[in-house]
Amino acid sequence: MENRGQRTVTIKAHAFDWHDKIGYMFGDIGNNFSFSVVNSFLMIFYTNVYGLTGAETAIVFLLARFVDAITDVVVGRLVDNSKLHKRGRFIPWMQRMQYPLLIFLVLLFVPIVKDWPMGAKMAWVWVTYLAWGILYSTVNIPYGSLASAISSDPDDKTSLSTWRSIGSALGGSIVSYIIPLFIYVGATQKISGMRFWMVVIACAILGWFCYEMTIHLTTERVQTEKSEKVALSAILRSMFTDRSLLGLVITDLILVVNQNLSGTMLTYVYNDYFRNSTAMSLALVVNTATVILLAPFSHYIATHFGRRNSSIVGLSWSFIVYLVLFIIRTSNPWVYLAFLFCGSLGFAVFNLQVWAFITDVIDNIEVKSGDREDGIVYGVNSFARKVAQAIGGGFGGFLLTYVGYKSSTTGGAIQSAHTVNALYSAATLIPVVCAALAVLLLLFIYPLTGKLVEQNGQILAQRHAQNAAEEANN
Repeated sequence: MENRGQRTVTIKAHAFDWHDKIGYMFGDIGNNFSFSVVNSFLMIFYTNVYGLTGAETAIVFLLARFVDAITDVVVGRLVDNSKLHKRGRFIPWMQRMQYPLLIFLVLLFVPIVKDWPMGAKMAWVWVTYLAWGILYSTVNIPYGSLASAISSDPDDKTSLSTWRSIGSALGGSIVSYIIPLFIYVGATQKISGMRFWMVVIACAILGWFCYEMTIHLTTERVQTEKSEKVALSAILRSMFTDRSLLGLVITDLILVVNQNLSGTMLTYVYNDYFRNSTAMSLALVVNTATVILLAPFSHYIATHFGRRNSSIVGLSWSFIVYLVLFIIRTSNPWVYLAFLFCGSLGFAVFNLQVWAFITDVIDNIEVKSGDREDGIVYGVNSFARKVAQAIGGGFGGFLLTYVGYKSSTTGGAIQSAHTVNALYSAATLIPVVCAALAVLLLLFIYPLTGKLVEQNGQILAQRHAQNAAEEANN
């Protein structure tokens, strides 16, 4: 084991408790007041308010997300090498960068841009979307890295992952339910750009409140003092020979592709196939809120069956449910909603534990190499997630153009039968393919069983305690 100028200690602070759990949960609620708004609704805003085609939107999403992906690794590196403040390394980043992020969230949806010439409109879209993506990284990477700094205990990390997933589900559900209720004019399916913008402003204010809760309630206990900077190439070389990181990154990439495409396609299915905005609100809530339903059982599932095994079973269940939904081709929005609920349960098993998976990988790398690089590991995983979002956003936009989706600057257009049927097929088949691929990866690539995770936790607890004792004696 080689330790390259690092000393990781667990500082004396109040015991891990509900402050950390609730505070960490609020961070992902805050993220979703930004991310879920963009992920679920920006494409339909661009096509039905700004009048962009699906292909034009796809190009913006695809290229901007690749820029974001590179930004994630850079931000992870900057965060890891930043000054260790009294409150730690990650909380100060969130404290500073939340403000520009939320400002650019609001700028993404300015309604008067729809009346600008196409050149000016596209310039606005490119600048605001790129800036929002970069700024989101400067908040999300420190927030994600914070989990492994709050506690080194595997059970605490399971709790944090569960509470983060609850926060994600709550934030996503609130956004998914509220926005469709307010963006349409009267009883029509015409989207109001001004109403959309006002809802987004409200989301930005709520996002600020949630970030403040995270900043003031959580404590960074595991802190790494670095006496020298390690070459990024050396860090990445050691990481990408680690099967746990590779297995998790590729699995997460595939499931984020599913999450992005399914969320986008679900919006169009209910808007154009079922033409039911009320059912859309409920469907978007169900697509995320199943996490809350399973949350009370998450700790039991992780400790008795392991994260890896339980995720394999859950994803296999989702594969079966969505395959049946594709085959039956229901025309009833409530039958579709019932299947959506059942299928989402399987994905929720993985989503509840994904952030603990990342901290398991961080620990595994530290055990083997002696280096703790929370930010860069989280940045690498976030890089993969941004690539997945680029694929999801890009493919979704190109798919809309391929099936003949008609854009509009007046709130929406009537689509052909061929188009709406193709939207249904895409919304049901994408989860089938992604769930199958994820199961195979977890079975044959990802190596961290529950027993190995527990062993790593014990090794690191001993090392950190020894470092703290040595530091106290010096």
